[in-house]
Amino acid sequence: MGADKALLPTQGRPLWQRQVEVLRAAGAREIFFSVRPEQAWIPAGVQVVQDAVAGAGPLAGIAAALAACGDGHLAVLAVDLPRMEPAWFARLLERCGPGAGAVGRRGNFYEPLAAIYPRELLAAATEALARGELSLQAFIAGAGTRMRSVEIGSNESEWFLNWNEPSAAPRSPGA
Repeated sequence: MGADKALLPTQGRPLWQRQVEVLRAAGAREIFFSVRPEQAWIPAGVQVVQDAVAGAGPLAGIAAALAACGDGHLAVLAVDLPRMEPAWFARLLERCGPGAGAVGRRGNFYEPLAAIYPRELLAAATEALARGELSLQAFIAGAGTRMRSVEIGSNESEWFLNWNEPSAAPRSPGA
């Protein structure tokens, strides 16, 4: 991207702030930021978790947040999903239960960065990291009944469009 995605503007505010608002509207009681050490923009008072294993990708951040969240479930929302809506998390919550989370699926592909994970997956995440198995697709597939899948409908597909390329991100006027 050439820039920190979390700071890209959307609807008059940075992406990170929009995502916090989405999670709060979905009922999140605590918000954790999984960030890289060089990300110095984090606002005061925000709870930061450092990856369980440096450089190990999203699974390391999820493991760190699971360790910090205590009992219950952890809602994960990637910063680069600027169209995600609280309604998605409400739909996922309908499929969650004691010790079981929920994740969106399109065919054989999971959407692990807008999902709800049960705290009970912490040990499995830690073990996967120790083995160097970093794929979230494999992690979710191996979670068995701990992760229930929810088919992503055609009306929800746009919520999963991400900003992984500069051409997909908003442009400033005159840019």
